[in-house]
Amino acid sequence: MTHTDLTTHTLRARLEETFPTFVQTLIDLIAIPSVSSLPQHSQDLDRSAQYVQQLFSDIGLEARIESVTTPEGVVGKPAVLARSPHIEGAPTVLLYAHHDVQPTGDPQRWSLEPFTAEVRGDRLYGRGSSDDGAGIVVHLGALNLLARDLPVNVIVFIEGEEELGSPTFDTFLHTYADELRADVIIVTDSDNWKVGEPALTTTLRGNCCCTLEVTVSEHAVHSGMFGGPMVDATTCASLLISSFYDEAGNVRIKGLGGSDKADVDWPEEEFRAAAGILEGVQLAGTGDLAARVWTKPSITVIGWDTTSVAEASNTIAPKTRLRLSMRTVPGIEPEKAMEALRAHIETHMPFGAHVTISDVECGPGYQADLEAPAVELAHRALTEAWSVPSVNIGVGGSIPFISQFQSEFPEAQVLVMGVEDPLTNAHSEDESQSLSDLKHAILAEALILRDLAHKP
Repeated sequence: MTHTDLTTHTLRARLEETFPTFVQTLIDLIAIPSVSSLPQHSQDLDRSAQYVQQLFSDIGLEARIESVTTPEGVVGKPAVLARSPHIEGAPTVLLYAHHDVQPTGDPQRWSLEPFTAEVRGDRLYGRGSSDDGAGIVVHLGALNLLARDLPVNVIVFIEGEEELGSPTFDTFLHTYADELRADVIIVTDSDNWKVGEPALTTTLRGNCCCTLEVTVSEHAVHSGMFGGPMVDATTCASLLISSFYDEAGNVRIKGLGGSDKADVDWPEEEFRAAAGILEGVQLAGTGDLAARVWTKPSITVIGWDTTSVAEASNTIAPKTRLRLSMRTVPGIEPEKAMEALRAHIETHMPFGAHVTISDVECGPGYQADLEAPAVELAHRALTEAWSVPSVNIGVGGSIPFISQFQSEFPEAQVLVMGVEDPLTNAHSEDESQSLSDLKHAILAEALILRDLAHKP
Protein backbone atom coordinates (compact mmCIF):
# COMPACT_ATOMS: atom_id res chain seq x y z
CA MET A 1 0.00 0.00 0.00
CA THR A 2 1.25 3.51 -0.79
CA HIS A 3 0.32 6.70 0.98
CA THR A 4 -2.09 7.49 -1.87
CA ASP A 5 -4.15 4.46 -0.72
CA LEU A 6 -4.41 5.74 2.84
CA THR A 7 -7.96 7.01 2.60
CA THR A 8 -9.63 8.60 5.55
CA HIS A 9 -12.00 5.64 5.61
CA THR A 10 -9.05 3.23 5.90
CA LEU A 11 -7.50 5.23 8.72
CA ARG A 12 -10.81 5.50 10.58
CA ALA A 13 -11.25 1.73 10.38
CA ARG A 14 -7.74 1.14 11.73
CA LEU A 15 -8.40 3.61 14.53
CA GLU A 16 -11.64 1.92 15.59
CA GLU A 17 -9.80 -1.38 15.83
CA THR A 18 -6.79 -0.09 17.76
CA PHE A 19 -8.18 2.73 19.92
CA PRO A 20 -8.73 0.59 23.06
CA THR A 21 -4.99 -0.16 22.98
CA PHE A 22 -4.20 3.57 22.94
CA VAL A 23 -6.52 4.17 25.89
CA GLN A 24 -4.73 1.42 27.83
CA THR A 25 -1.39 3.03 26.97
CA LEU A 26 -2.64 6.30 28.45
CA ILE A 27 -3.82 4.46 31.57
CA ASP A 28 -0.33 2.95 31.91
CA LEU A 29 1.27 6.40 31.53
CA ILE A 30 -0.97 7.83 34.25
CA ALA A 31 0.19 5.08 36.60
CA ILE A 32 3.77 6.45 36.53
CA PRO A 33 4.00 9.51 38.87
CA SER A 34 6.52 11.37 36.69
CA VAL A 35 6.48 14.61 38.71
CA SER A 36 9.56 16.48 37.47
CA SER A 37 9.51 19.12 40.21
CA LEU A 38 9.78 16.70 43.16
CA PRO A 39 13.14 14.97 43.74
CA GLN A 40 11.44 11.97 45.34
CA HIS A 41 9.96 11.17 41.92
CA SER A 42 13.25 11.22 39.98
CA GLN A 43 13.19 7.44 39.53
CA ASP A 44 9.58 7.64 38.36
CA LEU A 45 10.64 10.23 35.78
CA ASP A 46 13.35 7.84 34.56
CA ARG A 47 10.79 5.04 34.44
CA SER A 48 8.40 7.22 32.46
CA ALA A 49 11.10 8.04 29.90
CA GLN A 50 11.97 4.34 29.57
CA TYR A 51 8.32 3.43 29.04
CA VAL A 52 7.88 6.11 26.36
CA GLN A 53 11.10 5.02 24.66
CA GLN A 54 9.78 1.47 24.50
CA LEU A 55 6.45 2.61 23.07
CA PHE A 56 8.10 4.20 20.06
CA SER A 57 10.66 1.41 19.67
CA ASP A 58 7.80 -1.08 19.50
CA ILE A 59 6.33 0.64 16.40
CA GLY A 60 9.63 0.59 14.52
CA LEU A 61 11.30 3.87 15.43
CA GLU A 62 14.90 4.13 16.58
CA ALA A 63 14.41 5.54 20.08
CA ARG A 64 16.77 6.56 22.86
CA ILE A 65 16.87 8.66 26.04
CA GLU A 66 19.00 11.82 26.20
CA SER A 67 19.57 14.72 28.57
CA VAL A 68 21.85 17.77 28.56
CA THR A 69 23.54 20.07 31.03
CA THR A 70 23.44 23.81 30.44
CA PRO A 71 26.60 25.97 30.49
CA GLU A 72 25.39 27.20 33.90
CA GLY A 73 25.40 23.64 35.22
CA VAL A 74 21.65 22.91 35.16
CA VAL A 75 21.23 19.16 34.65
CA GLY A 76 18.34 18.28 32.37
CA LYS A 77 15.65 15.66 32.90
CA PRO A 78 15.41 12.60 30.62
CA ALA A 79 13.92 13.21 27.18
CA VAL A 80 13.05 10.66 24.50
CA LEU A 81 14.32 11.10 20.95
CA ALA A 82 12.99 8.76 18.26
CA ARG A 83 13.32 8.67 14.48
CA SER A 84 11.53 6.79 11.72
CA PRO A 85 13.41 5.09 8.86
CA HIS A 86 14.63 7.74 6.41
CA ILE A 87 12.71 8.41 3.21
CA GLU A 88 14.84 10.29 0.70
CA GLY A 89 13.20 13.48 -0.56
CA ALA A 90 10.22 13.34 1.83
CA PRO A 91 9.39 16.19 4.24
CA THR A 92 10.52 15.87 7.84
CA VAL A 93 8.07 16.36 10.71
CA LEU A 94 9.00 16.85 14.38
CA LEU A 95 6.39 15.62 16.87
CA TYR A 96 6.64 17.16 20.35
CA ALA A 97 4.99 16.31 23.68
CA HIS A 98 6.19 15.89 27.28
CA HIS A 99 6.09 12.97 29.71
CA ASP A 100 6.49 14.86 33.01
CA VAL A 101 3.47 15.94 35.04
CA GLN A 102 2.47 18.40 37.73
CA PRO A 103 2.30 17.49 41.43
CA THR A 104 -1.13 16.40 42.60
CA GLY A 105 -1.53 18.88 45.46
CA ASP A 106 -3.92 17.94 48.25
CA PRO A 107 -5.15 14.36 47.56
CA GLN A 108 -8.30 15.12 49.55
CA ARG A 109 -9.40 17.42 46.75
CA TRP A 110 -9.36 14.55 44.25
CA SER A 111 -12.32 12.22 43.83
CA LEU A 112 -9.96 9.39 42.85
CA GLU A 113 -6.37 8.29 43.37
CA PRO A 114 -4.48 10.73 41.08
CA PHE A 115 -2.24 8.06 39.51
CA THR A 116 -4.91 5.40 39.14
CA ALA A 117 -6.87 6.16 35.97
CA GLU A 118 -10.63 5.97 35.95
CA VAL A 119 -13.03 6.16 33.01
CA ARG A 120 -16.28 8.06 33.59
CA GLY A 121 -18.45 8.30 30.54
CA ASP A 122 -16.41 9.91 27.75
CA ARG A 123 -13.60 11.08 30.04
CA LEU A 124 -10.50 9.40 31.43
CA TYR A 125 -9.43 10.86 34.80
CA GLY A 126 -5.96 10.95 36.34
CA ARG A 127 -2.87 13.16 36.67
CA GLY A 128 -1.28 13.57 33.24
CA SER A 129 -4.29 12.12 31.43
CA SER A 130 -4.43 15.21 29.24
CA ASP A 131 -1.31 17.23 30.10
CA ASP A 132 0.47 15.65 28.39
CA GLY A 133 -0.10 11.92 28.32
CA ALA A 134 -2.76 12.40 25.68
CA GLY A 135 -0.25 14.35 23.58
CA ILE A 136 2.14 11.39 23.62
CA VAL A 137 -0.67 9.00 22.70
CA VAL A 138 -1.74 11.22 19.78
CA HIS A 139 1.75 10.91 18.26
CA LEU A 140 1.96 7.21 19.01
CA GLY A 141 -1.52 6.57 17.65
CA ALA A 142 -1.01 8.54 14.42
CA LEU A 143 2.23 6.73 13.67
CA ASN A 144 0.60 3.40 14.49
CA LEU A 145 -2.26 4.10 12.06
CA LEU A 146 0.17 4.87 9.26
CA ALA A 147 2.50 2.02 10.26
CA ARG A 148 4.70 0.92 7.33
CA ASP A 149 2.84 3.34 5.04
CA LEU A 150 4.30 6.42 6.76
CA PRO A 151 5.05 8.78 3.84
CA VAL A 152 7.20 11.38 5.70
CA ASN A 153 10.28 11.39 7.89
CA VAL A 154 9.34 11.69 11.55
CA ILE A 155 11.34 12.80 14.58
CA VAL A 156 9.73 12.38 18.00
CA PHE A 157 10.85 14.58 20.90
CA ILE A 158 9.17 13.80 24.22
CA GLU A 159 10.50 16.24 26.83
CA GLY A 160 10.84 15.45 30.55
CA GLU A 161 10.87 18.92 32.14
CA GLU A 162 8.13 21.00 30.55
CA GLU A 163 6.34 21.36 33.87
CA LEU A 164 9.54 22.91 35.24
CA GLY A 165 9.56 25.56 32.51
CA SER A 166 11.93 23.60 30.22
CA PRO A 167 15.13 24.95 31.84
CA THR A 168 17.51 23.07 29.51
CA PHE A 169 15.38 23.33 26.36
CA ASP A 170 17.61 25.82 24.53
CA THR A 171 20.71 23.75 25.26
CA PHE A 172 18.91 20.61 24.10
CA LEU A 173 17.89 22.26 20.82
CA HIS A 174 21.44 23.51 20.21
CA THR A 175 22.98 20.14 21.08
CA TYR A 176 20.68 18.08 18.86
CA ALA A 177 19.89 20.71 16.21
CA ASP A 178 20.92 18.50 13.31
CA GLU A 179 18.67 15.68 14.51
CA LEU A 180 15.69 17.91 15.35
CA ARG A 181 15.64 20.10 12.24
CA ALA A 182 12.31 19.68 10.44
CA ASP A 183 10.01 21.23 7.85
CA VAL A 184 7.00 21.09 10.16
CA ILE A 185 6.79 20.92 13.96
CA ILE A 186 3.60 19.55 15.56
CA VAL A 187 3.07 20.31 19.25
CA THR A 188 0.29 18.43 21.06
CA ASP A 189 0.23 20.38 24.31
CA SER A 190 -2.60 22.85 23.88
CA ASP A 191 -6.39 23.11 23.80
CA ASN A 192 -9.32 22.49 21.56
CA TRP A 193 -12.04 25.11 21.56
CA LYS A 194 -14.56 22.84 23.28
CA VAL A 195 -15.22 19.12 23.52
CA GLY A 196 -16.13 18.10 19.97
CA GLU A 197 -14.87 21.36 18.42
CA PRO A 198 -11.25 21.27 17.15
CA ALA A 199 -8.87 24.18 17.03
CA LEU A 200 -5.37 25.30 16.17
CA THR A 201 -3.70 27.49 18.75
CA THR A 202 -2.47 30.52 16.84
CA THR A 203 -1.62 32.88 19.71
CA LEU A 204 -0.11 32.44 23.17
CA ARG A 205 0.48 35.17 25.70
CA GLY A 206 3.98 35.63 27.04
CA ASN A 207 4.76 35.78 30.74
CA CYS A 208 6.78 38.04 33.04
CA CYS A 209 7.21 37.18 36.71
CA CYS A 210 8.86 39.39 39.31
CA THR A 211 9.11 39.81 43.06
CA LEU A 212 8.31 43.16 44.69
CA GLU A 213 9.59 44.13 48.13
CA VAL A 214 7.76 47.12 49.60
CA THR A 215 9.27 48.83 52.67
CA VAL A 216 7.97 51.78 54.71
CA SER A 217 10.14 51.82 57.86
CA GLU A 218 13.26 50.44 59.48
CA HIS A 219 11.31 48.37 61.98
CA ALA A 220 7.78 47.52 63.14
CA VAL A 221 5.91 49.94 65.42
CA HIS A 222 2.66 49.98 67.43
CA SER A 223 -0.39 50.61 65.22
CA GLY A 224 -2.16 52.61 67.94
CA MET A 225 0.74 54.96 68.56
CA PHE A 226 1.76 55.53 64.92
CA GLY A 227 -1.20 54.42 62.79
CA GLY A 228 -2.92 57.12 60.74
CA PRO A 229 -0.05 59.19 59.39
CA MET A 230 1.93 55.99 58.85
CA VAL A 231 0.53 53.40 56.42
CA ASP A 232 1.71 49.79 56.65
CA ALA A 233 3.65 48.14 53.82
CA THR A 234 0.87 45.67 53.01
CA THR A 235 -1.64 48.47 52.45
CA CYS A 236 0.86 50.37 50.31
CA ALA A 237 1.39 47.26 48.19
CA SER A 238 -2.39 46.78 47.90
CA LEU A 239 -2.86 50.37 46.71
CA LEU A 240 -0.11 49.83 44.14
CA ILE A 241 -1.85 46.73 42.81
CA SER A 242 -5.14 48.63 42.51
CA SER A 243 -3.38 51.19 40.32
CA PHE A 244 -2.77 48.49 37.71
CA TYR A 245 -6.47 48.58 36.72
CA ASP A 246 -9.04 51.06 35.49
CA GLU A 247 -12.62 51.14 36.82
CA ALA A 248 -13.74 48.45 34.33
CA GLY A 249 -10.94 46.11 35.30
CA ASN A 250 -8.74 46.63 32.24
CA VAL A 251 -4.99 46.71 32.85
CA ARG A 252 -4.14 50.41 32.51
CA ILE A 253 -0.34 50.22 32.33
CA LYS A 254 0.85 52.04 29.22
CA GLY A 255 2.74 50.17 26.53
CA LEU A 256 1.35 46.66 27.03
CA GLY A 257 -0.81 46.59 23.88
CA GLY A 258 -3.74 44.27 23.30
CA SER A 259 -6.73 43.57 21.06
CA ASP A 260 -10.43 43.62 21.97
CA LYS A 261 -11.43 41.19 19.20
CA ALA A 262 -11.37 37.38 19.02
CA ASP A 263 -12.29 34.95 16.24
CA VAL A 264 -14.76 33.06 18.42
CA ASP A 265 -17.47 33.89 20.93
CA TRP A 266 -16.87 32.60 24.46
CA PRO A 267 -20.20 32.62 26.31
CA GLU A 268 -19.82 34.11 29.77
CA GLU A 269 -21.75 31.31 31.45
CA GLU A 270 -19.32 28.72 30.02
CA PHE A 271 -16.30 30.72 31.16
CA ARG A 272 -17.73 31.16 34.65
CA ALA A 273 -18.56 27.45 34.93
CA ALA A 274 -15.09 26.36 33.74
CA ALA A 275 -13.37 28.74 36.17
CA GLY A 276 -15.70 27.96 39.10
CA ILE A 277 -16.45 31.66 39.64
CA LEU A 278 -18.93 32.29 42.45
CA GLU A 279 -22.34 33.77 41.79
CA GLY A 280 -22.27 37.56 41.95
CA VAL A 281 -18.52 37.87 41.27
CA GLN A 282 -18.17 40.10 38.22
CA LEU A 283 -15.79 39.57 35.32
CA ALA A 284 -13.16 42.23 34.76
CA GLY A 285 -12.28 44.11 31.59
CA THR A 286 -13.93 45.06 28.32
CA GLY A 287 -13.85 43.64 24.81
CA ASP A 288 -14.57 40.10 23.60
CA LEU A 289 -14.28 37.67 26.50
CA ALA A 290 -11.93 35.41 24.53
CA ALA A 291 -9.73 38.40 23.72
CA ARG A 292 -9.50 39.30 27.41
CA VAL A 293 -7.98 35.85 27.99
CA TRP A 294 -5.90 35.49 24.81
CA THR A 295 -4.82 38.85 23.40
CA LYS A 296 -4.97 41.35 26.27
CA PRO A 297 -2.56 41.63 29.21
CA SER A 298 -3.32 40.45 32.73
CA ILE A 299 -1.54 40.77 36.07
CA THR A 300 -2.00 38.28 38.91
CA VAL A 301 -0.63 38.20 42.45
CA ILE A 302 0.58 34.60 42.75
CA GLY A 303 2.29 34.88 46.15
CA TRP A 304 2.39 37.24 49.12
CA ASP A 305 4.57 37.25 52.25
CA THR A 306 2.90 39.22 55.03
CA THR A 307 1.86 38.66 58.63
CA SER A 308 -0.53 35.72 58.95
CA VAL A 309 -3.85 36.05 60.76
CA ALA A 310 -2.60 33.58 63.37
CA GLU A 311 0.39 35.82 64.12
CA ALA A 312 -1.45 39.15 63.90
CA SER A 313 -0.71 41.85 66.46
CA ASN A 314 -1.32 45.59 66.71
CA THR A 315 1.75 46.32 64.63
CA ILE A 316 2.40 48.33 61.50
CA ALA A 317 4.21 45.99 59.08
CA PRO A 318 7.43 47.64 57.92
CA LYS A 319 7.96 45.36 54.92
CA THR A 320 6.10 42.95 52.63
CA ARG A 321 6.99 40.84 49.61
CA LEU A 322 4.80 39.68 46.75
CA ARG A 323 5.19 37.81 43.48
CA LEU A 324 3.50 39.06 40.30
CA SER A 325 2.74 37.13 37.12
CA MET A 326 2.01 39.32 34.09
CA ARG A 327 0.68 37.68 30.93
CA THR A 328 1.82 39.68 27.92
CA VAL A 329 0.15 40.26 24.56
CA PRO A 330 1.26 38.06 21.65
CA GLY A 331 3.71 40.02 19.53
CA ILE A 332 4.86 42.22 22.44
CA GLU A 333 8.36 41.41 23.66
CA PRO A 334 8.06 40.39 27.32
CA GLU A 335 11.16 42.40 28.21
CA LYS A 336 9.52 45.57 26.90
CA ALA A 337 6.34 44.74 28.81
CA MET A 338 8.44 44.29 31.95
CA GLU A 339 9.99 47.74 31.39
CA ALA A 340 6.48 49.21 31.18
CA LEU A 341 5.45 47.47 34.41
CA ARG A 342 8.60 48.64 36.17
CA ALA A 343 8.01 52.25 35.07
CA HIS A 344 4.43 52.13 36.35
CA ILE A 345 5.47 50.70 39.71
CA GLU A 346 8.17 53.30 40.20
CA THR A 347 5.80 56.20 39.43
CA HIS A 348 2.70 54.89 41.26
CA MET A 349 4.12 53.64 44.56
CA PRO A 350 1.75 55.10 47.23
CA PHE A 351 3.10 57.48 49.89
CA GLY A 352 6.63 57.20 48.55
CA ALA A 353 7.11 53.69 49.93
CA HIS A 354 10.38 52.11 48.84
CA VAL A 355 10.16 49.25 46.35
CA THR A 356 12.69 46.87 44.88
CA ILE A 357 12.01 44.56 41.93
CA SER A 358 13.91 41.28 41.70
CA ASP A 359 13.83 37.71 40.42
CA VAL A 360 12.56 38.82 37.01
CA GLU A 361 11.72 35.99 34.60
CA CYS A 362 10.40 36.57 31.06
CA GLY A 363 9.02 34.05 28.58
CA PRO A 364 7.99 34.91 25.01
CA GLY A 365 4.51 34.64 23.53
CA TYR A 366 3.62 33.13 20.18
CA GLN A 367 1.89 34.21 16.98
CA ALA A 368 1.35 31.67 14.22
CA ASP A 369 1.89 32.44 10.57
CA LEU A 370 -1.70 32.02 9.39
CA GLU A 371 -0.54 32.04 5.75
CA ALA A 372 1.75 29.01 6.21
CA PRO A 373 0.66 26.07 3.98
CA ALA A 374 0.80 23.67 6.92
CA VAL A 375 -1.78 25.75 8.80
CA GLU A 376 -4.31 25.40 5.99
CA LEU A 377 -3.54 21.69 5.71
CA ALA A 378 -3.98 21.23 9.46
CA HIS A 379 -7.36 22.96 9.48
CA ARG A 380 -8.53 20.63 6.70
CA ALA A 381 -7.36 17.59 8.65
CA LEU A 382 -8.96 18.74 11.91
CA THR A 383 -12.26 19.48 10.16
CA GLU A 384 -12.20 16.10 8.43
CA ALA A 385 -11.35 14.19 11.61
CA TRP A 386 -14.02 15.85 13.78
CA SER A 387 -16.56 16.50 10.99
CA VAL A 388 -16.81 19.96 12.58
CA PRO A 389 -15.14 23.13 11.22
CA SER A 390 -11.92 23.89 13.08
CA VAL A 391 -11.17 27.37 14.37
CA ASN A 392 -8.19 29.49 15.39
CA ILE A 393 -7.94 30.10 19.10
CA GLY A 394 -5.54 31.71 21.51
CA VAL A 395 -4.44 30.44 24.89
CA GLY A 396 -4.01 32.75 27.82
CA GLY A 397 -1.16 30.70 29.24
CA SER A 398 2.41 30.69 28.01
CA ILE A 399 4.40 27.94 26.30
CA PRO A 400 7.81 29.61 25.84
CA PHE A 401 9.41 26.61 24.16
CA ILE A 402 7.28 27.18 21.05
CA SER A 403 9.04 30.49 20.46
CA GLN A 404 12.33 28.70 21.16
CA PHE A 405 11.45 26.23 18.40
CA GLN A 406 10.77 29.17 16.07
CA SER A 407 14.04 30.83 16.99
CA GLU A 408 16.18 27.71 16.53
CA PHE A 409 14.37 26.50 13.38
CA PRO A 410 13.00 29.63 11.67
CA GLU A 411 12.35 27.74 8.44
CA ALA A 412 9.96 25.29 10.13
CA GLN A 413 6.18 25.71 10.17
CA VAL A 414 4.82 25.22 13.70
CA LEU A 415 1.41 23.69 14.39
CA VAL A 416 0.13 23.89 17.98
CA MET A 417 -2.71 21.41 18.39
CA GLY A 418 -5.04 20.56 21.21
CA VAL A 419 -5.83 17.55 23.36
CA GLU A 420 -7.13 19.54 26.32
CA ASP A 421 -10.50 21.30 26.59
CA PRO A 422 -12.25 23.63 29.09
CA LEU A 423 -13.17 20.66 31.28
CA THR A 424 -9.69 19.15 31.47
CA ASN A 425 -8.63 20.77 34.77
CA ALA A 426 -4.95 20.53 33.88
CA HIS A 427 -2.62 21.32 36.82
CA SER A 428 -5.55 20.90 39.19
CA GLU A 429 -7.45 18.08 40.85
CA ASP A 430 -9.48 15.55 38.84
CA GLU A 431 -7.59 16.22 35.61
CA SER A 432 -9.27 14.43 32.72
CA GLN A 433 -9.19 13.80 28.97
CA SER A 434 -12.10 13.52 26.55
CA LEU A 435 -11.71 10.11 24.89
CA SER A 436 -13.70 11.11 21.83
CA ASP A 437 -11.44 14.11 21.29
CA LEU A 438 -8.39 11.90 21.81
CA LYS A 439 -9.62 9.60 19.06
CA HIS A 440 -10.27 12.51 16.71
CA ALA A 441 -6.86 14.05 17.46
CA ILE A 442 -5.09 10.79 16.56
CA LEU A 443 -6.92 10.67 13.25
CA ALA A 444 -6.26 14.36 12.54
CA GLU A 445 -2.51 13.97 13.05
CA ALA A 446 -2.45 10.88 10.86
CA LEU A 447 -4.20 12.88 8.11
CA ILE A 448 -1.68 15.71 8.48
CA LEU A 449 1.27 13.32 8.17
CA ARG A 450 -0.37 11.66 5.19
CA ASP A 451 -1.08 14.92 3.39
CA LEU A 452 2.27 16.55 4.14
CA ALA A 453 3.76 14.10 1.64
CA HIS A 454 1.98 16.13 -1.07
CA LYS A 455 3.03 19.52 0.33
CA PRO A 456 4.76 21.58 -2.36
